[in-house]
Amino acid sequence: MSRWVLFAITSVAGNQMSSFDLPPFRPHLLFRGGHAQTFAGAYLPFRRPAYRARKHHIPLDDGDQIVLHDDCPPSWQPTDRTVLLVHGLAGCHESGYMVRLAHKLSAFGVRAFRMDLRGCGAGMHLARLPYHSGRSEDAAAVLSAIARHLPHSPTTLIGFSLGANIVLKLLGELGEHRCGNLDSAMAVCPPIDLAACSRHISRRANRMYDLYFVRMLLHQLERRRRAAPHAVHVRFERPPRTLWEFDNAFTAVVCGFQSADDYYHRSSAIRRIQNIRVPTLILASSDDPMIPCDVFHRADGSSAVQLHLVEGGGHLGFFARRGVDPDRRWMEWRVIEWVMQQQAAARSQPTIEGTRPLTSAY
Repeated sequence: MSRWVLFAITSVAGNQMSSFDLPPFRPHLLFRGGHAQTFAGAYLPFRRPAYRARKHHIPLDDGDQIVLHDDCPPSWQPTDRTVLLVHGLAGCHESGYMVRLAHKLSAFGVRAFRMDLRGCGAGMHLARLPYHSGRSEDAAAVLSAIARHLPHSPTTLIGFSLGANIVLKLLGELGEHRCGNLDSAMAVCPPIDLAACSRHISRRANRMYDLYFVRMLLHQLERRRRAAPHAVHVRFERPPRTLWEFDNAFTAVVCGFQSADDYYHRSSAIRRIQNIRVPTLILASSDDPMIPCDVFHRADGSSAVQLHLVEGGGHLGFFARRGVDPDRRWMEWRVIEWVMQQQAAARSQPTIEGTRPLTSAY
């Protein structure tokens, strides 16, 4: 097994301290455990800033379109950094972490693009085909479009949950090649082994998430049926009760996979992480109710990838006690720190290299 650059707060022996030193995560006293943290991350209210983004429509090779939401700080310059944010399952540009991070990045002078995956958010009516965990080519198309529009801006790619798997899959497929001006990446709570995650979420203790996502996806399909009658639709013989059943009856059928198992195998990032050459941080939690942490220990690592596995963060939770951060959203401040470190590293380079072609897969 190749070497991870591993910095984890778990009982794994022989870990190496990574060059990116994260402060310890101390869970809020009222939100202990993976379930409580997951609910806190998803449902605790926050002051939502006014929407001031500019929308861009990105055409894809198959005729579908993706919408980007461009949050540009007033002081931003053409050589300053951009960040592409990719949301998770049943999310969009309005997901809480997407809104908060775009706002925080803007305060640090970083231009953030929030990507609506196919058929999501503002792009619900613009796509014939749906998004899924393996659509790395869509993220590649958006990165290339950003580079054409802003040729001198280095870009950090950041994904969350399903979007994080897309990020890692793309990076592994690229290998030594470049995509746009991508020079760094971060993946938060990535389900790198989709089959293992499907089994994990169907366990009795986690079944509520399985049911929740199926309901959300069915609701999303109904909205798309009304908003995009040209989109590909499936009539279920009976309503799916699990994510596996949904993916077997819909995702696989519509997106050209033989089955849900085939979709999971071909779309999981776990087999591609060892090929990543772009500096990448993976942030995950050992008590994530949707992702079994052993998947990270089974993956072949890369010296370009740092894994930070904390205890007590749940799935996209990481709601912390008061400490060094301006608010309790611990994960979001680690994103800010990672981006700012990449910005400092890029500014120390004499020039920005030109882009290179993508692999033949695109």
